[in-house]
Amino acid sequence: MTTHQPSAIGDPQSATGLAAIAAAFARAKAEGRPALMPYWSLGYPDVETSLRVIEAIARAGADLIELGVPFSDPLADGPVIQRANQIALNRGITVSRCMQIAAQARAVGVNVPLLAMGYLNPVIAYGEARYVADWQRAGAAGLIVPDLPPEESDALKQECDARGMALIQFTAPTSTDARIRLAALHASGFIYIVSVAGVTGARDRLPEGLRDYVERVKAQAGNKPVVVGFGISKPEHVREVGRFADGVIVASALLKYAGDAPDPAQAAYEFVSSLRYWA
Repeated sequence: MTTHQPSAIGDPQSATGLAAIAAAFARAKAEGRPALMPYWSLGYPDVETSLRVIEAIARAGADLIELGVPFSDPLADGPVIQRANQIALNRGITVSRCMQIAAQARAVGVNVPLLAMGYLNPVIAYGEARYVADWQRAGAAGLIVPDLPPEESDALKQECDARGMALIQFTAPTSTDARIRLAALHASGFIYIVSVAGVTGARDRLPEGLRDYVERVKAQAGNKPVVVGFGISKPEHVREVGRFADGVIVASALLKYAGDAPDPAQAAYEFVSSLRYWA
């Protein structure tokens, strides 16, 4: 357990894009822990609050932050994230406004790598080249597009590669070794390991066989970090997964805990701190 304390809004970084992501994982590894990547839906419960939550998450010690771009048909997401997305959409959030929130977070000093997580339809509607360029301008280090299979990702990956940005790829428990190799080949930044065959959502227990599954992906990953998401909700989950993975993503549990709190930013700070500084 490290005694390191983060700076006001994340550790200072001079690197951007892929270099910033690599540096975040390297720092966490040097401190003997997994990199922590909380998720928050932009515009939830409103624009200003979501900005304050991002600041709080960074202050609490997040190594990276996944920024959810709300979409009306989030096929990989469970009820908690769906609800947050719908509230944000009902209040007028757009892709452009999401980018503005990210840029504001950078402007107030949030230094940790930001990963924009959005579905493919809005990317196509916005225009792939424009989408990547504008997210880079907003301060994102990379993109997560959960419904983009690796064999159809070349155009978007070329845009990301040209700007030194990551394009994350996924594996699932049902992935064959061939599919894992394909995801690893196309991935940049890190590989997102979906821990269960299902949608996002907090779970009481980690799935059986998770370590073996992660080791199977690591065998194909080369030097790319592997990060586990879906179902991570407690400090003990972070501690356990950190024994065999490079990072963890926490989404639904954080949204559920902080979203309806009287002060979502303070609640998010407390929740992320409990995950980051486990004993």
